[in-house]
Order: sequence, then structure tokens, then C-alpha cells
Amino acid sequence: MYTQCPECLSVFSLGAQALVQAHGYVMCGHCGAGFDSLATLSEQLPPEPFQELPVNEQALVPPRIELVVYRPRPPAPGPAVVAEPAATPVAAGEDFSQLVFTPRFAKGARPRKPPRTERARRPRRDAAMPRRWPWVLACTTLALALALQLAWVGRDQLIRAQPLGGWLRDACAALGCRLPLVAAPEQLHLLASNVESHPNAAHALMISLSLRNEAAFAQPWPVVVVTLSDARGRRLVMRRLLPTDYLDDPGILHRGLAPGATTALLLEVQDPGDQAVAYEFGFE
Repeated sequence: MYTQCPECLSVFSLGAQALVQAHGYVMCGHCGAGFDSLATLSEQLPPEPFQELPVNEQALVPPRIELVVYRPRPPAPGPAVVAEPAATPVAAGEDFSQLVFTPRFAKGARPRKPPRTERARRPRRDAAMPRRWPWVLACTTLALALALQLAWVGRDQLIRAQPLGGWLRDACAALGCRLPLVAAPEQLHLLASNVESHPNAAHALMISLSLRNEAAFAQPWPVVVVTLSDARGRRLVMRRLLPTDYLDDPGILHRGLAPGATTALLLEVQDPGDQAVAYEFGFE
């Protein structure tokens, strides 16, 4: 908070401790004049440049504060004193020496039943439970749909994985369905290869390949990559042959290469000339 000396117009910063020492009356540290700091007390300074702080006008009605920070607890009430009833005069000739009296605090208090309106407001558990089953059914359906979508996106990894892929193939065989073909060119093993001049076409080569599918599942026919190089290892020509380039039967293309099956491929490519002395094959 800030206040201003009315004599020299010096502005000072002060806290609550300086205000409570003399109830707002302070001494100027510049000119030594005494003044009431509450007259120009302000939380923030006005924008510069300024000459004097505005004077706080005294309100006729004291302000009412509402924000309670702390309130002490009221003192606990003392024990209630119960007045004992006046003794009733005992009639002559009556003997009460065998009677047993039970004090009030020893008697068990009966449980008080809540009012009828309060009992009506309490929610019944058996009535609230049936309302939850649509939400449970909807959440279960959504979770199952999400799991099926994730399985479909990662179907290739699931079919390749062992032993999960074997379980899926057995279940599909029992249900009469067919799993999609999964490509695994790294599990195709080239057994033999031969390159020779084409007997029926000029300037053409006939390539015969023998390969085996070493995967435990059927996979589509691969894309065969043929690379021909010269004696220095420089690549002269490269050709990518699709399955439709070396197979004509749609049924064989649809069934794919069975697991553990061995097949022979016959390829026809253009002859790059006498410089081609080395060849290399790859599968995609």
C-alpha cells in the first residue's frame, strides 16, 4: 500500500504493521512532518506522471465486510442439570426395599425412524441398478468393435505370429472361412535358377526359377526382381515382374503359394546383349 506526505508530496510504501502502531498516524522520513496516512492510502499508484494522490473521503456509513477468513468455535455447552422429582411420601405400612430402579442413562434408546419424507427421498438401489445395463451394454459393444478394428488393421502381424497364427488358421478351417494372404518374401527360398537364350524369340532370355515357401501360412505370389550386370558388377537392366506377368490362371493367383510348397517359375525378359554375364533375383 502507498501513502503521500501532504507537506513535501513524497510517496511512501508501507505495510499493515506501520499502520497499526499509531492507528494510521506516521512521520514523514523526508521532511519530518506528521500526518494521517489513511487519508491518501491506496493499494496501487495512479499512472505517471502524477502530482498528488487522491484523498480518501470518509464514508458516513461504515462498510460491511462479508468475506470471513476465520471464526473461532463457540464454547461447548456445559452438562445439563436435570432436576430430580420431589420424593413422594410413602404411605404407612408399604415396604419398597425390594424394588430395583434403573437410571435413565442405562436404558437403551430406541432407534429413531427417519421421517416419511426423508425415507421417500432416499434412492432405492434395486431401482437404480436396472438403469445401468444399457450403458454397460453400449460400452461393451464399443470395446468389442474397437478390438475388432485393431485386429483387422494388424491382421498381417497376427497371422504371422506363432502360435496365434496357427490358432486362427485352425479356427478358420473349422468354420469354413479363409484367412487373407500375407506376404512374407523373406521366407521364400530360391532353390535353383537358370538363364538361357529364348528358343523361340530373338533377343530374349528365358529364366527358370525354383522356389519354396518356408512360411507356415499361404502367401501371395511374389513380385520377382531380375537384375542383370556386366563383368564389372555394373547393373545393366532391372525388371520387376508382377504375378500376372508369369501366371495366367486366376484360380492359382487367388489361392497363393501354399505353406511348404515348391514351385517353378518361367520368366521371359529382353536380352541386354553379350555384356550381361551376371544375374541376381529378389522377391518382394
